[in-house]
Amino acid sequence: MTLCDMATYWVESSLASFGVAVLIAGIIIPQIILIAFRKKLFDKQDSRKVHQGIVPRLGGIAFLPSILLSLALVAGINLQFGSGDAMYDALLPCIVPLLFEVCAVLMLYLVGIADDLVGVRYLAKFLVQIVSAIFLLLAGVYISDLYGLVWIHELPAWIGWIITALLVIYVVNSINLIDGIDGLAAGLSVMALMFYAVVLALEKDFIYCMISCAAIGTLVPFIYYNVFGNVQKQKKIFMGDTGSLTTGMILVFLCLIVLRNVPEGKYITGANPCILALSPLVVPCFDSVRVTLHRLKRHRNPFLPDRSHIHHKLLSMGLQSKVALAAILLLSVVFMVGNLLLSSTFSPTLILVIDILVWTLLNMWITHRIHKREKMLGRRLYD
Repeated sequence: MTLCDMATYWVESSLASFGVAVLIAGIIIPQIILIAFRKKLFDKQDSRKVHQGIVPRLGGIAFLPSILLSLALVAGINLQFGSGDAMYDALLPCIVPLLFEVCAVLMLYLVGIADDLVGVRYLAKFLVQIVSAIFLLLAGVYISDLYGLVWIHELPAWIGWIITALLVIYVVNSINLIDGIDGLAAGLSVMALMFYAVVLALEKDFIYCMISCAAIGTLVPFIYYNVFGNVQKQKKIFMGDTGSLTTGMILVFLCLIVLRNVPEGKYITGANPCILALSPLVVPCFDSVRVTLHRLKRHRNPFLPDRSHIHHKLLSMGLQSKVALAAILLLSVVFMVGNLLLSSTFSPTLILVIDILVWTLLNMWITHRIHKREKMLGRRLYD
């Protein structure tokens, strides 16, 4: 198989994974909505919710089956009827990480279903996240080098294990916490998955590229029903903790794959591996830190939800939900592209400082605009 044929083969396989996932999720999600309404499984209204009407929150149940079925089907067809050698050669070095990743995602998927149906204490979810992180460590998927981030390069194994476990918990919870308005967690995840898919394809990590494409394909039908679904016609659904935990675990796994111990400059893009791995996650991760600091400053429990996330601030500033969504997605793209361009010139530590400065100044400006609107309306909009 020539190089051109090989590239065509993997592009077709990745697109097939995307297409099959779209089809499967597009079939499953309407059935979940139907069952949710028949069994009266709805999202409870409270002061934090920005939606109106009765909406099921079980959309995430479709995610893992759609991803696994699409990947298994495409890989199986290729092995049985297509270029089996190419698929086998690509799968062989990925078997162990993939098996342990399935275990990790499945753990979070199950606890997410339990939480969406009957509720699960935060401590229990936290313990499951630790177990999921341990699964990745058992697979040998952990951070062994920070490539100059905060002036740190190669790490001792035990420090890498701790940092990896903390990153898994951090990213999974950040995706969970950012899921506050229609399409936001799913939209940010799609942006990140597209970024990872391109990077992994360029580096010939085709199996992981297929995972990215399958996950994107699963999220596309969900976004349709979540953002454009009609509440009155019972066509709207949320992803719930099942979806956010599952998606977060897939994202952090791909992040760690990009962040593997590779020689400096190996990446075709010439970008620092740390920048490539972490840039797609800047918005949800930075927001979770800001929200925690905000709650502590207000002497609140940092683990109890409120209306202090970036999307709540944009809504308080007067933006409509879809405009706020577009603004946050655009901001995520700016961070990804900007960091990629800066990576060829600046150190990862300086890029991190720039990102923090931009994020801080942006939030200060938004807060200023909110205060001006509060004075104009004569009432409190954001606390």
